[in-house]
Amino acid sequence: MQHFLTVKDRSKEELMDIIKLAVDFKANPAKYSQALAGKSIATIYEKPSLRTRVSFDVGIAKLGGHAVYMDQQNGALGKRESVKDFALNLSCWVDGIVARVFDHNTLLELAEFGSVPVVNSLCDLYHPCQAMADYQTLYEARGNSLEGASIAYIGDGNNVTHSLMLAGAILGVKVVVITPVGYSPDAHLVLEAQKLAAENGGEIILSHNVDDAKGVEAVYNDTWISMGDTKSLEEIKKIFEPYQTNVELMVKLGAKYFMHCQPVYRGIEATDEVVDGEDSLLMQQAENRMHAQNAVLMTLLTK
Repeated sequence: MQHFLTVKDRSKEELMDIIKLAVDFKANPAKYSQALAGKSIATIYEKPSLRTRVSFDVGIAKLGGHAVYMDQQNGALGKRESVKDFALNLSCWVDGIVARVFDHNTLLELAEFGSVPVVNSLCDLYHPCQAMADYQTLYEARGNSLEGASIAYIGDGNNVTHSLMLAGAILGVKVVVITPVGYSPDAHLVLEAQKLAAENGGEIILSHNVDDAKGVEAVYNDTWISMGDTKSLEEIKKIFEPYQTNVELMVKLGAKYFMHCQPVYRGIEATDEVVDGEDSLLMQQAENRMHAQNAVLMTLLTK
């Protein structure tokens, strides 16, 4: 594994190895305290972040490495100087690059011209580190197994949806994606996920009807607010209100767990009763961001 830009080019064994390594690191952090000793990782942020920044910074430190934070004050990559030169220069000093960017093509250029591993910490198409933390969380909640697992993503089809579908397909999970009309995930990535699911024993189902998620073990939400760039909150609420996750919906679907990648807008995509309920896995997901990311970094940098 040279880079971690998306999960779709990884095998089931590779993804499970990351999950199992993340679980072991979580249980035995001292065992890995020097795994990245002497290594420096550039962490680039074109977009604001709470969980991504803190989980990478603290996680790298727990592995004995050094994180070099580069925030959006530097502007989007490729503006002040080319992405190619950015990658070439960083490769002179650091052992890896973690980048949270607007455009997936930026990551492709970093990987093409740099000579160190590149990790996608979020882009317009994918959020692979989030997906790995999510499936680690589901794996733990189910007693360290994903055999027969099922999850429903309800909301806007976006980068989180894409990675959840692709990783789930490879891991053999049933993934149901429920969106309003006009907000489905990228059609090409859906086809890729369905092909991967057929090869690995998973299932990808798309629908606009929440009833089609009946019987899933977990309901997963993402924020609707990110779409507010072109629509007002009131417009968004009118479109998405029927897709709110509340106690009634959880009971109707028979779901055991509630998941959310955060930030969560309480009372909008999900109610407080669900967010704070005993079946909520939100904080476990947030914690597992660090563990899953550390497993990715160790996989890339400690061969």
